Amino acid sequence: MRVLLKEILDCPPDAAWRAIRSPAVFAEVSSPLVRMESLGDEGFPTVWESGEHPVALRGLGLVPLGEQVIRLTMATTRPDGVRILRDTGRGTSGSLAAVTLWDHRMAIAPDPAGTGKTLYRDQLVFRAGPATLALWPAFWAFWQWRALRLKRLAPTWRLDLGADIPLA
Repeated sequence: MRVLLKEILDCPPDAAWRAIRSPAVFAEVSSPLVRMESLGDEGFPTVWESGEHPVALRGLGLVPLGEQVIRLTMATTRPDGVRILRDTGRGTSGSLAAVTLWDHRMAIAPDPAGTGKTLYRDQLVFRAGPATLALWPAFWAFWQWRALRLKRLAPTWRLDLGADIPLA
């Protein structure tokens, strides 16, 4: 099954790119529906890099949903300038383990209208055997919630040039 979103975010693409790679932003746009806790030895980094990141999730901060591995890859050198964050992780316990395919892609690009804002596209493709159809409404609703939160937060995302862009 698939869930799709397409939004214009009121922030520059560089700020949106940094935001979607932030565990803090993920936590903020997911709350209060889902609470995430790092299972890594060092906790969450400021910005996620490519690799595996184990987490535990709780519904409404109370109901254990299980553990999962977020497996991130990034495409940042496409000729069209689109940057893509892809999660192909998997559930490792609890109800999350029922999902047998997880392919979540978030794409960041300049608004084609030339406004300086961000074109944000988000696609989730998932499978959970016989439960796939039953899970689709929950994933769809959660993605709509995330989209509302992203749109609300995007105007606050700005780059602090001294902290966010490495000098090289």
